[in-house]
Amino acid sequence: MATRQQQLVGRRIAFLAADGVEDVEYTQPRAAAEEAGARVHLISLRPEEIQSMHHDLNPANRFPVDRTVDQADPGDYDALVLPGGTVNPDRLRMNPGAMAFVRAFFEQSKPVAAICHGPWSLVETGMVAGRTVTSFPSLRTDIQNAGGTWVDKEVQVDNGLVTSRSPKDLPAFCATMVAEFAKGRQTRPATA
Repeated sequence: MATRQQQLVGRRIAFLAADGVEDVEYTQPRAAAEEAGARVHLISLRPEEIQSMHHDLNPANRFPVDRTVDQADPGDYDALVLPGGTVNPDRLRMNPGAMAFVRAFFEQSKPVAAICHGPWSLVETGMVAGRTVTSFPSLRTDIQNAGGTWVDKEVQVDNGLVTSRSPKDLPAFCATMVAEFAKGRQTRPATA
């Protein structure tokens, strides 16, 4: 059996984020993927850099963008991570190209991980319908209205989709994300 450091060797992981991403929800999952051997790319709405935040209010770090959504091909990646922060996913869900990028991972039955407010992209794309997910509690009604089942758990897995509530769940989220990404494609294609 592969160790955690070897589980994702040869895999390419896309992180989709924009200005306002919650710093630890980007940095910790990225570090976990890289420690497991994955090659990681930051995909965003515009080139150059994005600004991360601490608790939506305080600027944290700036991160270089590897590709814009318009340049990135979902077919080049094995899995997708959607970090939270409230501003980041709100910006992403207003961008048709970003939502097409997210939807493509489900259409190609590839694993996806979303934390905190990250599941807003799942709601916007219709990919939460028929799935059981968790998120920051304020998304509960959005998820239910979009046809998903919301649960209050540290980490929830539904056929290759990994979700968690908040930064306090990062240890479980990161470990589960790596394990699910190591499994590869989902068994059930997108239904929405």
